[in-house]
Amino acid sequence: VQLQASGGGLVQAGGSLRLSCSASERSFNDYGVAWFRQAPGKEREFVASISGRGDGTFYGDSVKGRFAISRNYAEITVDLQLNNLKPEDTAVYICVATSNTNYNRGWYSYKYRGQGTLVTVSS
Repeated sequence: VQLQASGGGLVQAGGSLRLSCSASERSFNDYGVAWFRQAPGKEREFVASISGRGDGTFYGDSVKGRFAISRNYAEITVDLQLNNLKPEDTAVYICVATSNTNYNRGWYSYKYRGQGTLVTVSS
């Protein structure tokens, strides 16, 4: 499965963006999917994940209450709504997926990884 992340850009603090992770195969609709982010000079950070059925989600502490992950089964995407953005949210956002039922916070739990999309938040 090939993943493609999109929707990044430049936004002012307090603004919003919507990222989308699209896949090349419909089987993606059954996969656990997560978003991670990587900022320059910082460790990779878990952002959010969602189960294949969309009935389970996890969020990183730094984004809880501001970001929302969801699935669009018709479009075969997993979207990440970013609200009330802060300069510290600036990073490359990467979507990953696994064909099993797992949707935890571990980077190495996910077999499929897409290229990232850059989010830049200005103060």
